[in-house]
Amino acid sequence: MSRKQVNELCATYPGAEHSDPWGGGHDCWKVGDKIFALIGMKEDRVSVKCDSIDTAAMLIDAGVAAKAPYMHRSWVALPCDADRDELEHRISQSYRLIRKSLTKKAQAELAPFDEEP
Repeated sequence: MSRKQVNELCATYPGAEHSDPWGGGHDCWKVGDKIFALIGMKEDRVSVKCDSIDTAAMLIDAGVAAKAPYMHRSWVALPCDADRDELEHRISQSYRLIRKSLTKKAQAELAPFDEEP
């Protein structure tokens, strides 16, 4: 996937909002004011949240991902040109995890979400 395709995918999730909070060309995707995907201004990799620190470490150890700069250890950075299925799965999982962390009221205000958009 290209950076553009990653952004197009992120835009399909219910309640997803794009911003550039630090200026300079970041692609920051949020749901309910919480980041679920982030592409740095000069990078072709997307940072996403994993379900645990262990999952993140496994992805890093396997060479699938790298540590996401400036993020918690449960976040990883995947190249935008990584395996499409893996990338779509990780972005979807990140969205789901962040969405579930929202208040019940905020979740109820979003359109329903199944596995894939």
